[in-house]
Amino acid sequence: MKVKVYSRSFDLRLYSLSKKLCEALEWECVRLTDQTADGYFLTMLEDVDCDVAINVDEDCFLTDIAAVKRLVDYVVENGYANAGCADGGTTGFRTGNPLVTNPFFNVLNLRLLRTRFSVESLREFRYEDHRERLQTAYPLPLADGCGDFLNTDKEPYYKFFLWLAAHFPVLYLLHATHADGRTTILYNHLGEQMCLHTWFARFYTMPTFLVKYFQKKDGYKQKQRIDKIIDEAYALRGMKRPQFTPKDKCRFFFDRLLRWTIKIPQRVAGWPGKIKRRFSSCVNARY
Repeated sequence: MKVKVYSRSFDLRLYSLSKKLCEALEWECVRLTDQTADGYFLTMLEDVDCDVAINVDEDCFLTDIAAVKRLVDYVVENGYANAGCADGGTTGFRTGNPLVTNPFFNVLNLRLLRTRFSVESLREFRYEDHRERLQTAYPLPLADGCGDFLNTDKEPYYKFFLWLAAHFPVLYLLHATHADGRTTILYNHLGEQMCLHTWFARFYTMPTFLVKYFQKKDGYKQKQRIDKIIDEAYALRGMKRPQFTPKDKCRFFFDRLLRWTIKIPQRVAGWPGKIKRRFSSCVNARY
């Protein structure tokens, strides 16, 4: 089966740092830019030259290549369609639906998914018809009650992952919170550490004065924290962190300029859907 590594990327500098740690897998790395939060899964499914996709966010850094390969083999051999980290119910940081795997890291068995997937099937999917069955069969208990099986629209990709969980076996991976209080440490099925996911990548190249002005609480000093995690990941792999040249920095700047030029209209177009999701969440919380 042909395997590829996909990353939904906005920042070329961050992607370059993450990709360097993925290259030892010796599978093709594909950077997906200007993709919506749910649309890039459709892009993977449309790539018929790929049987298994390893989805790695650009702020997710692989720390053990052999552990990742063992997980890929296990997913395929045991008929799982997806392996990933639950988006809620096992940590206080993410409080979404535990049936959804957060797409910072996934092993997606595309060959298996294609046997039942269609855009029409996804469009017509009714989670309420499956919720009770899926909730009863869920393998991990809610650690502190922070997961919400009723949450269907926290993120645009929720419907895809809920559809997936309703039609195929999903392997929910164990994880822990790093000593920095934010980064997620993800383990494979054998309990071997595979990667470190930093979160808050949007602040990595944002000017400090903008971070302080707009999101001081969440954004302050995130770049320093992420840089420490990158250093840690490279140290665990016994690799030297790349030193970028002035030419590289120029590429990063112009790429980021292009990404913003495309992203701003996308964000504006997505506001109605975002407002609708938030309104729906408020109504569900009230009643």
